[in-house]
Amino acid sequence: MIRRTPLVLATIGLLCGLPPCGAWADNDPELERTIRPLIDGHRGRVAVAVRQLEGGDAAFLHQADVPMPTASLIKFPVMIEAYRQAESGAVRLDAMIELADADKVPGSGILTTHFSSGTRLSLRDAIRLMIAFSDNTATNLVLRSIGLPATAATMESMGMPHTKIHAFVFRRESSIFPKRSEEFGLGSTTALDMITLLGRLHRKELGSPDACAAMLDHLLACDDRTKIARFVPRTVRFAHKTGAVTDVRTDAGILFLPAGPVAVCVLTCRNEDRRWDDSNAAEVLCGRIGEAVAARFGGGKTEAETTRVVREGGSGTVVEDLQRTLNARLEPSPRLAVDGEFGPATADAVRRFQRERAIAVSGAADAATWKALGPVVESDAPVPAPDLVNRETPPREPADAPGGPPLVTSRGWVVYDAGADHIVAEHDAEEPLEMASTTKIMTAHLVLRLAESDPGLLDEWVTFSETADATIGSTAGIRAGERVPMRELLYGLLLPSGNDAAVAIAEHVGGRMNADGSRAEADARVDSVARFVDAMNARAVELALKQTRFANPHGLPDPKHRTSPRDLARLTAEAMRSPLFREYVGTRQRGCEVLGPDEYRRHVVWRNTNRLLAIDGYDGVKTGTTDAAGACLVSSVRRGDRWLLCVVLGATSNDARYVDSRNLLRWALAQSP
Repeated sequence: MIRRTPLVLATIGLLCGLPPCGAWADNDPELERTIRPLIDGHRGRVAVAVRQLEGGDAAFLHQADVPMPTASLIKFPVMIEAYRQAESGAVRLDAMIELADADKVPGSGILTTHFSSGTRLSLRDAIRLMIAFSDNTATNLVLRSIGLPATAATMESMGMPHTKIHAFVFRRESSIFPKRSEEFGLGSTTALDMITLLGRLHRKELGSPDACAAMLDHLLACDDRTKIARFVPRTVRFAHKTGAVTDVRTDAGILFLPAGPVAVCVLTCRNEDRRWDDSNAAEVLCGRIGEAVAARFGGGKTEAETTRVVREGGSGTVVEDLQRTLNARLEPSPRLAVDGEFGPATADAVRRFQRERAIAVSGAADAATWKALGPVVESDAPVPAPDLVNRETPPREPADAPGGPPLVTSRGWVVYDAGADHIVAEHDAEEPLEMASTTKIMTAHLVLRLAESDPGLLDEWVTFSETADATIGSTAGIRAGERVPMRELLYGLLLPSGNDAAVAIAEHVGGRMNADGSRAEADARVDSVARFVDAMNARAVELALKQTRFANPHGLPDPKHRTSPRDLARLTAEAMRSPLFREYVGTRQRGCEVLGPDEYRRHVVWRNTNRLLAIDGYDGVKTGTTDAAGACLVSSVRRGDRWLLCVVLGATSNDARYVDSRNLLRWALAQSP
């Protein structure tokens, strides 16, 4: 790693085409104060670079010259190379590319899932899909047109040897930098390289003015608000590209703030939090850094926030308030869709309101218009006037009864004495709720039941498909084409809660199951995953789980995927009758050798997500977390002759589910059997 002394940083800036300034030696004090604690508190590696592009020299650097994985962020340099070749005449942006089935790869984008073989699109459109939707298939079409080595060669010629795309997306075997692929995955870069490229794009130094304007437009079309942009008002334009794989989250772009454009790059890897939901720590970190940058260069608020002036093209909750209020104030109502998008219909309604109230007609909601509108209608239910609210005394609930179960955060829960077969205590235990990855209790239960009549099943090798590999969320980390024995794969399903493992298992055994879960002759013509889900539902009926319905084998959100705390407790008690199931859910970590094509071998380690297993007496069972379900946990504890199961669904946080469960079980153990 380069030691960032003032001389070294100034030299880097000059080599990258940035004007020299003292800010490269000393971080901006305000950015240092707000961003440094965010980085220090993050569990993972972080690199950050921030730079004003006009009228100032404020900057912030942290590990900015350290090579880091890019994930899909590397598609930004690929776009630069495509436009460079277009300007040189090596390729034509209007050249038509025909999509073939062999071109389709999994992951982000729309070409693979929504377009059929034979579809023709221009190179320009492929670039748009690559940037706006991070389309992996479109990226490979672009790389095929410009040549895989070209991007790295151009970046090296620009003084950026660490900025490289190593292989076609989801085509690791095509890598032209095998060692870098092992270390960084799809691509690599530094935070300093990224903001340097953004600065050169802003100054129109990456090609002709038209080419730079086109590239900027592609970046502005990226509407991923999960990282740097998540806490920045939507009124702030952001030209950027993001990236995300299991333990990597990246984002880089130009924020167009009141104090001028600012280039920002956040690279993270080796993140402890690998969840694929809005609470992912690395994505929140990116968002807080974006928020800090916006506050530093925009006074904390945009013009729209301080004046509430909204006009055609605006969006957000203020526009929703405007649309709802116009519907209420105008007679007849314009019946505007309350969608937060200020389009022509909303502008027409504003002009009509302004004419009726003798306000200057502009079509924009300015101060005079807001004053005439009066208090905004914030929901379909009218908000009463303050004097009515202040005179009202809200009812109170009875005092908490002494000696009852502890108060918990979960939406629904049950404590079940599995040994004595009776409910100790419960709350909304018959309510159908999202169950997240506690679904995998049924997935494993079905496989182990099938293995009772077919013991050889557990020794069969399961080969991962592209579909299994591309399944989002928690993962067992097995790649397409690799294979692992079913006996081991069940650890990958239950310990790290592998959604990919759930799909691979369903694909492997679903075709040999009858709809009721019994063994059938293998039939390649059936949809194995659908058949497996049918068997899950048949088993739920057999166990009289009246509030339970499965839509998939892993627990990713689906409106039809529900269970109740009582049902889940009954299912778990049945599954725990199997010694093998108890062994799986009670294991804290498991190592396994994975085989790939041509004698390729590698080792994986799976660690159980259930933190209660670190406490004596706890011997299972399964965690689950999604935005829709909240934090869920099925836990099992044995003390002497007593065996209790606790199910909590919809806890407020990962930590809360453990506190809820332990409090409930400690209270239950103190009760007489």
